[in-house]
Amino acid sequence: MLLVVLGAVSFVAILRTRLRQTVAVEEEKIARPLLRSEEPPTWDWLRRWEQELPQHALDVAAPEGVSGRYLRFNNQAQRLGWNNVLSELLMNAHLAHEAGRGYVFPEFTWEPSHYPWKFYEDEELEREGWPPRTPLNALMSGPVSGGPWEWNDRTPRSISWKHFDIICPPNERVQVNSSTVKKGMEWSEGGDILSRWTSTLKDIPDRCVEILPSDDDGFPQIFDMWLWGSPRVTSLWDSFSKSPVSTLLRPSPLVSAAVARNEYLFLPEGPLPKARTSTEPWGRVLAMHLRRGDYEGACQHFARWSSVFYGWNQLPFLPDTFTPPPGSSWGENTPENTAIYMGRCYPEIDAVVQRVRQAREDSEVYTDVLYLLTNEKGEWLDRLLDALGQDGWPTIRTSRELVLEGVEQKEVAMAVDMDIARRASVFIGNGWSSFTSSIVHRRLVDGKKPESIRFY
Repeated sequence: MLLVVLGAVSFVAILRTRLRQTVAVEEEKIARPLLRSEEPPTWDWLRRWEQELPQHALDVAAPEGVSGRYLRFNNQAQRLGWNNVLSELLMNAHLAHEAGRGYVFPEFTWEPSHYPWKFYEDEELEREGWPPRTPLNALMSGPVSGGPWEWNDRTPRSISWKHFDIICPPNERVQVNSSTVKKGMEWSEGGDILSRWTSTLKDIPDRCVEILPSDDDGFPQIFDMWLWGSPRVTSLWDSFSKSPVSTLLRPSPLVSAAVARNEYLFLPEGPLPKARTSTEPWGRVLAMHLRRGDYEGACQHFARWSSVFYGWNQLPFLPDTFTPPPGSSWGENTPENTAIYMGRCYPEIDAVVQRVRQAREDSEVYTDVLYLLTNEKGEWLDRLLDALGQDGWPTIRTSRELVLEGVEQKEVAMAVDMDIARRASVFIGNGWSSFTSSIVHRRLVDGKKPESIRFY
């Protein structure tokens, strides 16, 4: 993709050490070996639950079941980071809803190098069920993954990938190659792309439609990476943000349980505030997405190609917008411009401390709990935590302190992190990150003010 104050007493330090957990954040690669006590979850119970959704009954009444109109996207991106997949998946569901068709939801297929469970090379298990998949309802809830629409919405409820094969046999499907509609619209506004596809799908009388990837299209997704990496995507915001795909989207019960389990970590440990402040658990939290490690190379890539922000991070009404500085050429940039990119994409400790301080001062709400969503570890993170503590933060938490109960919560850790950032009073994100873009979407749909969303 074009490319997305420690406690004052020793007890707090001891508690922090004991609570630290290895948590995957966005596309972080976990290098630890699989422990025999931590076999990956099978998800058998959740897949059975999905099979028993009411819309999967063969005798379900119209407008569902064998009389329902459904749309399956065989051209959806797979084996990418969760939030790259999520962006497209939600927009496909929005298109299906606009066209009056039930969305066919897939499972999340992992890029194997991102999968948090590692197998010993000599084990047969490594090749069984590969690449690994996680049921969508482990990561989210809502109409996209089979939940109900509003009471007066007659759109068929979403069905599973397997159920589509049952009620839409091959001889009853109409297949549409992606390029037949995309041709000539490769650089059109996102809103125009949505309108063209909506009209095309509404005009098809058949019940069952599949979108197939065209052989001559290197990126056959309807809402492809070229769209998400350009301002053209922002023309979709008005309809998408008001769609029930967005307004009814929820974290899964598994994710919500993990967030609730860790709520106590975010209780302030500092002195009593001197001004009126929130008593709500998340009302005093400032969350910051700090992608490090392998992301340095990605940031250099963004600089070489003068990349704009990703996805919803480009919304013009958000603070801290970014315009690529002039002076670049094809695949190259000046040292001065590269420094600008690295400062905003891969900041060093002093810059992080300054950015957090500024966001705190600019905020109209009082914050004294800092949460770092980060894949960083080791000496650099320790120095950052010390610097932030010296700058006046009495309570600091990181992703690695979350207590995740069981292998199922560990597998959806990235969704847990995202939901904490959604709830926080203030959020600072990375403008080139799909993870940040997903959080921006959720916060704005929740009704949080644009001013509560900042970028470094």
